[in-house]
Amino acid sequence: MIESGAPGGLSHPEHLCEVPSVPFYQDSEQLYASFRALFSCVEASYPRVHDAIRAARLVIRFRLSQPTAEIYIDGRQNPVRATFGPRDVRPDLDIELAADTLHRILLGELTLTKALGSGLMKVRGPIFKTMTLGDLFVTGQRCYPGVLKEQKLM
Repeated sequence: MIESGAPGGLSHPEHLCEVPSVPFYQDSEQLYASFRALFSCVEASYPRVHDAIRAARLVIRFRLSQPTAEIYIDGRQNPVRATFGPRDVRPDLDIELAADTLHRILLGELTLTKALGSGLMKVRGPIFKTMTLGDLFVTGQRCYPGVLKEQKLM
């Protein structure tokens, strides 16, 4: 954390990179339930995003911590499929971050650029394939608050 002169060092925007000490999701099952609903919303409301993932033939893995979870988006299948939990599939893009970081990105509280630049989010894989992530996150941001409200998490 970058310190500033203000009490608690929070007067500067770098405090946005901090991860809360109490995770938003209590366990992986609660997280999986929210993300199943999120992907259903994205698929129903924004099918164009799935088309881009399928056209790129991407397999994307989100490796989350706090709680530990894995989410796969498989664009090699038609229709694109999201699965939850470890799989024996090699991803094209491997994204590693805390569940709270993903939560904050989807709420629009933290940008992808800030998450990547601060090291809160690590992406492994061909850079040219990462362009698909922007659309995925933007459409996820449109559905995520409604999913949380529906599940009484917000």
